Amino acid sequence: MTLEEKVGQLNQYSGRELTGPASNRKTDLLNSIRSGQVGSMLNVKGVADTHAIQAEALKSRLKIPLLFSLDVIHGYQTVFPIPLGEAASWDLAAIRESAHVAGREAAASGIHWTFAPMVDVGRDPRWGRVMEGAGEDAYLGSQIAKARVLGFQGEKLGGTDAIMACAKHFAAYGAALAGRDYNVVDMSEQQLWEVYLPPFKAAADAGVATFMNSFNTLNGIPATGNSYLQRDILKGQWKYPGFVVSDWGSIKEMVPWGYALDKAAAAQKAITAGSDMDIESDAYSASLAQLVKDGKADVGLVDDAVRRILRKKFELGLFDDPYKFSDAKREKKVLSDPQHRVAARQMAQKSIVLLKNDKNMLPLAPQRKIALIGPLTKAKRDLAGSWIVLADTTQITSVYDGLTKRGGKNAPQVLYTKGCEVLGDSRAGFAQAVETAKAADVVVLTVGETWDMSGEAKSRADIHLPGVQEELFQTLKATGKPIVVIIMAGRPLIFNAIADQADAILYGWWPGSESGTALANVLYGEYNPSGKLPSTFPQSGGQIPISYQQYSTGRPVTKPGDIRYKSAYIDAPNTPRYAFGHGLSYTTFKYDNLKISQLSMSAGQTVQVQFTVTNTGQRAGEEVVQLYLRDMVASVARPLKELKDFKKISLKPGETQTVTFTIDQDKLAFYNQQLQWAAEPGEFQLMIGSASDDIRLESKLTLVP
Repeated sequence: MTLEEKVGQLNQYSGRELTGPASNRKTDLLNSIRSGQVGSMLNVKGVADTHAIQAEALKSRLKIPLLFSLDVIHGYQTVFPIPLGEAASWDLAAIRESAHVAGREAAASGIHWTFAPMVDVGRDPRWGRVMEGAGEDAYLGSQIAKARVLGFQGEKLGGTDAIMACAKHFAAYGAALAGRDYNVVDMSEQQLWEVYLPPFKAAADAGVATFMNSFNTLNGIPATGNSYLQRDILKGQWKYPGFVVSDWGSIKEMVPWGYALDKAAAAQKAITAGSDMDIESDAYSASLAQLVKDGKADVGLVDDAVRRILRKKFELGLFDDPYKFSDAKREKKVLSDPQHRVAARQMAQKSIVLLKNDKNMLPLAPQRKIALIGPLTKAKRDLAGSWIVLADTTQITSVYDGLTKRGGKNAPQVLYTKGCEVLGDSRAGFAQAVETAKAADVVVLTVGETWDMSGEAKSRADIHLPGVQEELFQTLKATGKPIVVIIMAGRPLIFNAIADQADAILYGWWPGSESGTALANVLYGEYNPSGKLPSTFPQSGGQIPISYQQYSTGRPVTKPGDIRYKSAYIDAPNTPRYAFGHGLSYTTFKYDNLKISQLSMSAGQTVQVQFTVTNTGQRAGEEVVQLYLRDMVASVARPLKELKDFKKISLKPGETQTVTFTIDQDKLAFYNQQLQWAAEPGEFQLMIGSASDDIRLESKLTLVP
């Protein structure tokens, strides 16, 4: 390969205009593709277009095929719940299946590579991109990262029902200062290694094909130009064999960061730091070959980057058949598979979290007349959320559709009025909403965010339920009618009046293609909700960032009201509105009979923790059993509790199941002051419960020297 052909493999461009009307950009890009100056294209989708553009690449001297990539975040044609919603299922098999269906549809449409999963730990709900991740916890996030990678990729690259995954954004993007997208990140090495890197390591261990670096700086260095992250950790300590792609334009953005003098300097810093492929910066294509010729960039680094990219093209089988993913018959068959909608409905049901259910308000009795009120009751596009690719949003089932299309004995009598908009201060619809409520037995109020209020570049300083939606709730509450509130959003919101006064609350996130059907099944008890929160919900914006992994501090609050000279607010409690792991069911579960194989262990030993869970209610249900540990005294102050394991179990009424967790030294370890992963001798508190604030069984465990 010539130097120019090598550099060509390191460039990715967006192809939105390639198959549209003629333009200078289109002509220039097509010429670049034909001359081997492009390695990958973004936003070219569908068998016809990918086949046509691949044919242009094969006109180049070396006939190296292109990689076609796309942001397939939570579905391709079939829309699944947003990733944060899926994380609320705590169901790793279902999450893996969701990614598999998305990958299967994308692969059938000529796509080779998705820019997912996002594995950033996010503890600030003001950050719009929390909707793309798995929440606030490193352990849960690591398990979900693995499930999503295996779902997208299968066991081995090359199958036409799977695509390459991309772990993003490397690293610590979820800790952007003030929850503001593209902002700086400043944190200790200990926090980086303990909280923000583990999901990336889990993705790497699962064989993720690619990594994407992030827009933020980390302790003053842009991630795109950060050798410590990409060379020392990823490609060095972790021995990662895949390649690293920049985020959109992030190489050239090192210039406004003030880290590079110009685009050429940014290209030099990026290739030196370990960024293998440049998305839409035009930095490598414009400068990299000359930088090598001038001795300012090492050709060995260019060669390494090219090898990493070509290896993935070989593994996908593109050199054997460049068109293997562009099969029109397979595209038609896969995109019309009805089982994909079934999988989407099942995933949506599992993602819904029952936050509150006073006096067993839910499930609804079939005979009750329902007032369907709220700005999202008939919404369709909003229920898909951000990052949809090919979906026909008119085919999404709304809440109104889900309830009114029910037949048989569960067919409800439904009244409807909108009441208000999501945004704005108009109360013109309040009077009609009150009259509609008075004519019904129960109100189902559907509120939340519109689809474009969470996601990339959608940070919000105020995450209260927007507009006058909560005021509409209070107006309806004054009628005396019982109210069930459905909240659909891309992030945790603050809704204290609803939390205090509603009879029941379902948090639906943005549930996707089968939204209305899934919610109707939950409302009527055909599916018993089992979701648990993957993120803490604050009571006040002043509590943010907030996580269940609180520290005791030197002046902890030890009893309610005792806040004088303590680590506390004088105008709000320390506790959240809803804790990490919270989620109710239509049945109840009893935890009992805790047995520990031994109360002390030494290095190399394991301890078996065994207990029973009994369904003490009248309905079959699923429970997410959670194991937390606390290191009581250590060389580095430790959180009050850390999730270390979980299991999702299904129980019939009256059924008892024995659950076993294994504790080894790794579960007791942490990163010490020397950044060594080690467990220190001492006492540990063992906690088992239904949520981080609902611990049912406790014991002590001692690690001896």
